[in-house]
Amino acid sequence: MAFRMNKRTGSLIGAAALVAASGGIAVATGVGDADEPITGAALEQAVEAALAETGGGEVTETEVGDEESLYEVEVTLDDGTEVDVQLDENFDVVGTETEDGAEEDDES
Repeated sequence: MAFRMNKRTGSLIGAAALVAASGGIAVATGVGDADEPITGAALEQAVEAALAETGGGEVTETEVGDEESLYEVEVTLDDGTEVDVQLDENFDVVGTETEDGAEEDDES
């Protein structure tokens, strides 16, 4: 049995393809969901503050506008432990969270 496409069917298929493609683009670009890395002079200050808090390690990820603070810096320590350091707009530490979920809050 052969499938015969008329003008209406072709239009519907074309519209469905356009909607699917548009949705695919939104997902692929992660509109509104992408983590924005810290850049420029702010990156240098954030890294310095985070490494001072953790006593060293390697910065493996950064984020601006984290849900918990303005800046978040992920540091991997020599033993493999990951520590998320939360910083305010002045690059002061406002909290840390280790890989196992233990949370420390530096606010007094």
